[in-house]
Amino acid sequence: MSELTNNVLTDLGEFAEEAYLAYAMSTVTARAIPSLADGQKPVQRRILFAMREMGLLKSPKHVKSARVVGDVLGKWHPHGDSSVYDAMVRMAQNFTLRYPVVDGQGNFGSLDGDSAAAMRYTEARLLPISDLLLSEIDEDTVDFQRNYDGTLEEPALLPARLPFLLLNGASGIAVGMATEIPSHNLREVGETAARLVLNPNLSDEDILSGIPGPDFPGGGQIISSPEVIRQAYLTGRGSLRVRASWTVETFAKKEWQLVITELPPGVSTASVLTEIESKSNPALKPGKKTLTPEQITLKNAFLSQIDQVRDESGKAYAVRLIITPKSKNQDPEELARFLLARTSLETNASLNLTLIDTAGKSPCLGVPAILRQWAEFRIQTVRRRTAFRLAKAEARIHILEGRMKILLDIDSVIRVIRESDDPKKDLMEAFSLSEIQAEDILEIRLRQLARLAGLEIEKELNKLQKEASKLRALLDKESLLRKTVAQEIQADTEAYADPRRTRLEADERISESAVPVVSDAPVTLTVSRKGWLKSRTGHSQDTGNLAFKDGDALLASFAVKQNDALVLLDSAGRAYSLPAALIPGGKGEGVPASSQLDIQKNPIQAALAGAPDSFWLVAGSGGYGFLTQLDNLTGRNKIGKAFLSVTEGETLLPPLRVPLSPEDRATAQVVLVSEKGKVLVIPLSEVKELPKGKGVKLISLDENDRLLDWEVLGESAAFGYPPEKLRTCLGSRGGKGKKLRKA
Repeated sequence: MSELTNNVLTDLGEFAEEAYLAYAMSTVTARAIPSLADGQKPVQRRILFAMREMGLLKSPKHVKSARVVGDVLGKWHPHGDSSVYDAMVRMAQNFTLRYPVVDGQGNFGSLDGDSAAAMRYTEARLLPISDLLLSEIDEDTVDFQRNYDGTLEEPALLPARLPFLLLNGASGIAVGMATEIPSHNLREVGETAARLVLNPNLSDEDILSGIPGPDFPGGGQIISSPEVIRQAYLTGRGSLRVRASWTVETFAKKEWQLVITELPPGVSTASVLTEIESKSNPALKPGKKTLTPEQITLKNAFLSQIDQVRDESGKAYAVRLIITPKSKNQDPEELARFLLARTSLETNASLNLTLIDTAGKSPCLGVPAILRQWAEFRIQTVRRRTAFRLAKAEARIHILEGRMKILLDIDSVIRVIRESDDPKKDLMEAFSLSEIQAEDILEIRLRQLARLAGLEIEKELNKLQKEASKLRALLDKESLLRKTVAQEIQADTEAYADPRRTRLEADERISESAVPVVSDAPVTLTVSRKGWLKSRTGHSQDTGNLAFKDGDALLASFAVKQNDALVLLDSAGRAYSLPAALIPGGKGEGVPASSQLDIQKNPIQAALAGAPDSFWLVAGSGGYGFLTQLDNLTGRNKIGKAFLSVTEGETLLPPLRVPLSPEDRATAQVVLVSEKGKVLVIPLSEVKELPKGKGVKLISLDENDRLLDWEVLGESAAFGYPPEKLRTCLGSRGGKGKKLRKA
């Protein structure tokens, strides 16, 4: 296909290619990619210039943001108002820019991603540091260009006195390319730039020695090695590993909490909270009816490590994320490592130094190359400024010299002006004046030529001649110009420098594999009737030799793994869960469950332990019960949760573990024995699986009778009855059973 353009047939493919290329270049140069010279994108540059023209650089008052946006849209940036306002908001956020240039008043958003208030509610003005970008703009330091409708002129660049591209960094996506430039410390960059201006032959290694790494607005810790940072800075591309900073706050009785105080770039407290919530309370994967084993394991790991998470960030603290451990006996360092491995508290910060260079191209440059180009831009800017100031001084000197010529013969000047038909021409001839000097004399007032004014003219003339001499020397001598530029950079650095926020401490990356969720080592858990808990390594444990306090005895013992969970059931059917890994070991009677859990007033009557996907039968002495997974009994809260509904006077049977595989459960049988000797064998498949509740009737009991015990029927005898004899009591769920003789 083809298209008729200017009466010439053009191939549609070529036309589309050219049109798309023009669009792509417009996106790169006019929107997304910042300039090396001043570090600004066009919209940012226009906002700064418009606010300066509005007198907001040194204004003590703020103006409505809508007024600034309207001025920018009407004069310089013919795009949507949201694009301008969003850019201005970003320029005012101290958690986004290392050195904000706009002073925002009102709601300008938050680190958690909250949007700024509408522009009609907020106000803004320029901060003093913006003077480093704008102060010399009226001294012919940069080129101006026509605005979009050709009625006004705007600067093509700002005469940046420091390399703002590195100070504040940038982020953007264009057609076919993107940029991700981190922020840096002003003192480090300024001092290095001053050294480079003085010595243009400074090596890459010398430059990088002064800029050891990024300095993010939110602080944190860069754990990448100096060599990794060096390679990224030399090539302009790379990835740095950044870690959050934290402290441990301690309280009475050895209680403590982990406090996150600084976050990596791009990470917010809200995102960390969301990550913790999604892993401690995972959602079902598409097409799945239950959680996967991996999800269950990770869920239990988070529940075993963390008791509570809350965000106390605000005006007093930019970042304050409180993480309360499940037990005070945990190691704070281990908890921190666990979170670093599984949340964005440790993450990668990409580095892609793509920019618009001083030649108008868009390469990816290393830090030394960026500083070299900026140094040359700054020297050229100061050279143009010097030439402008020299021309201005020479013009003023020329005027003053003309005044000095006529100062001693004012009467003749007055006579020439009075009697002449062409005063300018006659003055030029009579006193050897130039046209400019003659024009000045005709326009000044007589009192400006008095004796006292003559002394002031002579004083100003001498001052300007000395200044002009210095300016000529700067233009004539490159070394002197470089020295002046370096001194100005050093002065600006001292005026605006602040301490580094991001620590540079190389460390090993913490991966999930490096911090196991929980060890699967075998342990034996014991629970006493009075609620004392103890863990011992291994499974070959003789429970007959256990020591208990006076009046206490063994309630239950479980051979499990360290990543399993223990559940205690009180007499009201409330379930309290505790990861096996948190149960202390060692000698002695162990620890009371009340020190690990908020046990209510009802005594503990039963216990069970195992993997989250293990199946258990639970029932009360009233004959009602159900089948459930252990995961249904576990939870985050120390206060436990309601699980088994029991009536007053009922007691709980010891929970009965049943076969794990569906095939085994389909053929398994359960022996039920009442207090009065009734025996009923029912298929396990008839017992309903429930997450909680009262359950279904397992056996019909006579008055004053109660369910006493139960067991999964196996190959050996149960309750003293041989299997073949027990099978004579086979019936359906809810039956009455029958009495059996032991013989």
